[in-house]
Amino acid sequence: MWQGVAAAAAHRLRSSLGALAIAAAVATIVIVVAALDGVAAYARTTTARAFGSDTFLIAQVASPGRVSRRELQEQLQRNPAIRRIELTAMERLAGGLVEYAPNAQTTAEVAAGGRTYENGAVTGTWSTLAGLRDLAIVRGRFFRADEDRSGAQVAVIGADVAETLYPGQDALGKTIRLAGRRFEVIGLQDRLGNSGGASLDRYVWIPLSAYERAFGSPRSLQIFAKTTAGRPSVDGEDRARISLRAARRLEPGVTDTFDLLTPDAARGFVLNLSQRIGAAAGPISAMALLAAIVVVTNTVLVSVTTRTREIGVRRALGASRAQIMQEVLSEAVVVAVVGGAVGVAVAAGLVQLLASALGVPIGVSVTTLVVAISAAGLSGILAGWYPARRATRLDVITALRTE
Repeated sequence: MWQGVAAAAAHRLRSSLGALAIAAAVATIVIVVAALDGVAAYARTTTARAFGSDTFLIAQVASPGRVSRRELQEQLQRNPAIRRIELTAMERLAGGLVEYAPNAQTTAEVAAGGRTYENGAVTGTWSTLAGLRDLAIVRGRFFRADEDRSGAQVAVIGADVAETLYPGQDALGKTIRLAGRRFEVIGLQDRLGNSGGASLDRYVWIPLSAYERAFGSPRSLQIFAKTTAGRPSVDGEDRARISLRAARRLEPGVTDTFDLLTPDAARGFVLNLSQRIGAAAGPISAMALLAAIVVVTNTVLVSVTTRTREIGVRRALGASRAQIMQEVLSEAVVVAVVGGAVGVAVAAGLVQLLASALGVPIGVSVTTLVVAISAAGLSGILAGWYPARRATRLDVITALRTE
């Protein structure tokens, strides 16, 4: 073992080149795995923020961005708008299994003083939404049920809206203007980032009744829903589907005239994308590791060639073939493991920089580190096998005559 370490240390430049090749390959593996884990975590996080971790959505068309234009037109023609009277029927038939929170949304200018925020996502909803989704309210509160019923002109605003209208100030307790009406800011959301390319920090949440007074009745409602605690989520989804079908008097066998989107389906696009990337990343990582093995193999072959006389002397003095093989393999493994450790350290640093720059929860897990170092060690064994076999087959007399 120590003979192999000494051999690697004695030729630092040559060993460094082999270690560098392994480091590059291992860093590639670690970064790819961390990126894929980060994409999956990002899908879960953004879906929870924009949709709710165990919330489902009922809408005329729940996922317009995932169907073709023709399919979208067909859905709009087949699926009528969801109206208040249907929501009332769904509540009546909920049977304690489902909680609902209707949403109506429009894009509008939000103003305060002499400042305006263009394209605010103004959303009218019920107080129950705060129990269905994590709205990340860091200061203040969401509106109450009595404010729902009275249509109180109160609002919860996103980070971008607050910073634009009240830069350097506390927006809580201040007022904003929507459609010529004043709304008191009673809650502020934390910065949430983006989901699907759209900012989650431009929202303005107001009671649905207040929304209808300001912007008129919505053409169609979107209904967020959640199965009550202690019940399987599928029970709530089935009850909501059956309730809306009953409200629309749909006969058995007739296709649903509405869309129902579950959290798994909402995450599906990003997760499918990460799986496709992962399918390509595997061969890329394998090719990088194979190239590194070839470099280390050449490095150790050169080492064996330059140490031919030394190996011959040791064999003449009684060293066994197994000892020679162990020493050569040790040299290759030491080079590979050192390179792997360097690659892991570099990759971990790069991953941290990417996480900070992109604001994405990317990290290197302990499992990934163990797999990466193990892969480096295995690469060293594979790289050293042929040179070691060649060293053990050297003719002792011929090796002693080598200059």
